[in-house]
Parts: sequence; structure tokens; C-alpha cells
Amino acid sequence: MGEGSDSARAGVLAARATLAEELEQLEASARAAVDIPAKVKRNPAKSVGIAAGAGFLLVGGPRRLFRGARRVVFGPPEPLPKSMLPKEIDKTLKGLGSDGEKVRGTIEREFAAYLEQTAPVRNKRDLNAVTAIILSALARPIIERFGKQLIEQVFSTDADAFQAQLDKVRARTRSTDATQTPPPAP
Repeated sequence: MGEGSDSARAGVLAARATLAEELEQLEASARAAVDIPAKVKRNPAKSVGIAAGAGFLLVGGPRRLFRGARRVVFGPPEPLPKSMLPKEIDKTLKGLGSDGEKVRGTIEREFAAYLEQTAPVRNKRDLNAVTAIILSALARPIIERFGKQLIEQVFSTDADAFQAQLDKVRARTRSTDATQTPPPAP
């Protein structure tokens, strides 16, 4: 019975040591991944580029850039039309006469003429909208790809930083283990 408990104790101690080693590696990896000052010291130019890219995204740079490019290609947007006030509408309708059917017919004919007259403008506007949708659909995968690369670079670890953090964790673990008293043997 003593051999079984000794082997079980050895197995538990081995599992505990393996777990402690894995926890040390996990902690060191996490610390190395979020050690931003060390990453800035190793690659200052890359860090400035990442910060500039993040700032560009935060202030809405892609949207502004797209609007500017669209304005260059298609020209400035048309100004908003001045709307008719309700009093003006009533005055215009009363000026058309008192027969409701004639007024309705006049409004329908004038609206149909207006639609024919403005059809080229509407078609051009629709073409601009379709172009904007196509461009945004093409730009989205590129933006997503660079976003993923940015996140990977920010949270990546290199071997030197990982090893330095692992050494710190092990030194701290050893110092705390040395100050604690070992449990008594059964």
C-alpha cells in the first residue's frame, strides 16, 4: 500500500510541477504580449506607424478620405433644395383653382413633367450611389486585413521578450517558494 501512495504522490507532484511550468509560461507570454513600452523601444518606427494608423481610424479618416476622393471624381455635392413652406403650398394650390379634380390633374401632370425633366439627375445620383457601394465593398476586405495585421502586431510576442518575462516570473516564483515553508511529509 505504501508503494501505491508513493507513486500517486509522485504523480501529483509531477502534475503540480508541470502545471506550475505551464502557468509560468502563460504568464510570461501574456506579460510579453502587453509590454507596450518594450515593443516601442524595439521598433519605434513601427510603433509610430501603428499609433498613426489607429489615430487615423479613430478620427474617421477612411470616411473622410473616401468623401474627398468621391468629391474629386464626381464633383461637389448638389446643394440641398429650398423647401416650400406650408403657407406657400396652400397659396399655390388655391391659385390653381377651386375644382379639386382639375387641381389634382394639374399637379399630376406637372409632377410627371418634373420627373421627366429630372430623370438624368436622378440616374446620375443612382450611378454615384452604386459606385460608392462598389468602392466600399472593394475597400472593406483591405481595411479588415490591415486591421487584423494591426491587432496581431500589437499583441504578438517575440522570443527575447518572452524569455525575459519568463525569467522574471520564475525568479519571483522561486523567491516566494523559498519564503514559504514546505508542507510536512505524511
